[in-house]
Amino acid sequence: MKIGELASQTGLSISRIRYYERIGLLKSVYRMPNGYRAYPPESVLALKLILAAQVAGFSLEEIRILVPPDVVSWDHDRLSAMLEDKLAQIAAQEARLADSKARIMALRQAFSTRPEGMDCAANAARMLSLLIPDAADYLPKPRRGSNSGDN
Repeated sequence: MKIGELASQTGLSISRIRYYERIGLLKSVYRMPNGYRAYPPESVLALKLILAAQVAGFSLEEIRILVPPDVVSWDHDRLSAMLEDKLAQIAAQEARLADSKARIMALRQAFSTRPEGMDCAANAARMLSLLIPDAADYLPKPRRGSNSGDN
């Protein structure tokens, strides 16, 4: 099949198909005598597999390692190891996101419960200390007013 038909069947742009071919993800391409690219029917499967792997979070480099040239001869051990590694990466990312979410929720709660009478600068310092425990060490010290009677 020609590249336009392949694009139509996969929903990919022609330039993206050519890109996948250029970087070696789409390997079963040959040239017809007139110079046009010709793709076998399994190219549709290969491209849909590439898209599914990207949606699952695999990088193009990981996909290059993962997907065999003929799409049916899988290295079971390599595939299993890569899937386990990807699951571990996702778990670590979930932990980072949960931590970020908890911090933001605490910050939102603190922001919405500003103590009565606290001025903006003091509230900013309070909020920064929630994010950065030693923030007070780096904030400018409040100035005492000349008419405060504290001289």
